[in-house]
Amino acid sequence: MRLLVVEDEEDLVDALKVGLVRAGYAVDVAYDVGQAEEKLQTNDYDLVLLDLNLPGGDGFDLCRSIRRAEYGNAVRILMVTARDRLDDRVRGLDEGADDYLVKPFAFPELLARVRALLRRDGGGGTAVLEVGQLRLDTARFEAYRAGRQLPLTPKEFGVLHYLMTRPGHVISSEELLEHVWDEHTDPFTNTVRVTVGNLRRKLGVEGLIETVIGKGYRLREQT
Repeated sequence: MRLLVVEDEEDLVDALKVGLVRAGYAVDVAYDVGQAEEKLQTNDYDLVLLDLNLPGGDGFDLCRSIRRAEYGNAVRILMVTARDRLDDRVRGLDEGADDYLVKPFAFPELLARVRALLRRDGGGGTAVLEVGQLRLDTARFEAYRAGRQLPLTPKEFGVLHYLMTRPGHVISSEELLEHVWDEHTDPFTNTVRVTVGNLRRKLGVEGLIETVIGKGYRLREQT
């Protein structure tokens, strides 16, 4: 899943990015409102971590702008801010935020909130996804097939995660690139094809991830 961190405190940004990438997420960063708006118009994000005190504008206004945009209902928004007053929390949720986390916070709690918000679109009620004999524990970053743990890289895990939230659906290479890789990835690279090929070998089942010629990839619902 691809996240956008909108935050002007560089030390916090660096710490968040390291932790989120280790947890298997693709992460882009914006340090002010203008950068955030530009990246939101260019890329598809699954979730935005949004500070309120930003150069060039206000986080409440940016949240409202996101919700009014064409893509607005497709992205989750987690406000992460030092503003701890009740009226700020209420306003944040009323402006369209899905959740509100006050600084300072424990990083495991932030990760849990990110997972919970992303599960809203994936249809899952817990941190564990199951499709046939596939089992993905997003909290422990573990993947299994028929009880056997799979030694997946972060990108292989990310691809499998995205496919498992949409079993039976054809997912294009472009969509995988948008949601599993960050903005520094060459869009003309064959990294998606290579990653899917490696993932198939580790799954060890012929046809579990099908190639739909000219369209993309599909995870069979009966695995």
